[in-house]
Amino acid sequence: RPPRSTLFPYTTSSDLFTSLRVSEMAIGARQCLRLASTRSISWAAAALHSPRHCAPLVQCTLSLDARQQCAQPAVQWCTAVSRLHTSCTVYGAADALGKYDASLVKIETKNHVTTITMNEPKKLNGWTGPMMVTLRHLFQKYADDNDTKVVILTGADPYYCAGVNLAQTMAPMAPKKLRETIRSNNQALFDAFLDFPKPILIAANGPAIGASVTSATTCDAIIASEKATFNVPFAALGIPPEGCSSVHFERMMGKEVANKLLNHGWKPSGKEAAEIGMALEVVPHDKLMARAQEVAESWVAAGRKKTIPGGGAVDEYKKVNARESEELADAFLSYKFLDAQYNFLMSKGKKSNARVFWWVKTLRPVWARFL
Repeated sequence: RPPRSTLFPYTTSSDLFTSLRVSEMAIGARQCLRLASTRSISWAAAALHSPRHCAPLVQCTLSLDARQQCAQPAVQWCTAVSRLHTSCTVYGAADALGKYDASLVKIETKNHVTTITMNEPKKLNGWTGPMMVTLRHLFQKYADDNDTKVVILTGADPYYCAGVNLAQTMAPMAPKKLRETIRSNNQALFDAFLDFPKPILIAANGPAIGASVTSATTCDAIIASEKATFNVPFAALGIPPEGCSSVHFERMMGKEVANKLLNHGWKPSGKEAAEIGMALEVVPHDKLMARAQEVAESWVAAGRKKTIPGGGAVDEYKKVNARESEELADAFLSYKFLDAQYNFLMSKGKKSNARVFWWVKTLRPVWARFL
């Protein structure tokens, strides 16, 4: 039973701890736990990815008195590495979500229309920490840019956006701090869309998932490629709606459609999205960007102001977003969500990734005390 203590997160961040390659640690989960106990560390969670890869998630509880004494030797034998994604970077507290990275996007401004193209197709334009930071930075920049009257947001083919990349936005840290990180990051993400003072036109060039769908629906309009699909898998993941969708979907598309999307996993095509009022129109894939530019320029000529489809108000939706972000943070740390992630990954044959969630859900009674 852990003593009164603080959680001590091990990360690969060079500014926090000495980095160690996990491949140099040929120890198993049980041995890791035994080593932890011999170092006066109360508990540790670890899982094997291969005989050479140990501890994708290690959160050790140090007594306040032992923390200073144990920290340095502990660094010599233990490091936490997230293996949820094959190209994952582990972010420590000092790294937060990462930094602005201009290489993640392409920017073009023409006739007062600025097109932002999310340009990380190998990761399906997923919202990693740096991608979210970059988008927020650009929204702030073009909010103050007098030459930009309308923004088009799109993705490099084949995906529009695969949604938030949990593997690159959630790092090992104290449970209470992790919950606050989830809450604040989720709220900031959607507030960036809501606070942008100019019209945003979404050019959905391919599949859109999760937060990339809900954020898009709060923008002025969506033009969908015939290759686009829209998936909000909240029910399957065991989490509540986010991105104001608990209120906005019904206002925008009606109660029946909102229920199908949020509770029954319906994934409309671009054509179906236009039919239900999610998208303004659907166009052939090779005509998407030309049509988006045409619509955006018409908005410029008409002096169009920012609007939220369905009549929502920014201040109201920011309150909805704040509430949903609290509920989402609780859900992400719930057994239901962790178990759903484990079962999903197992169904996809990603056993090494699934083990992470198995350990986290199994040890939840221990670390939940620190929420």
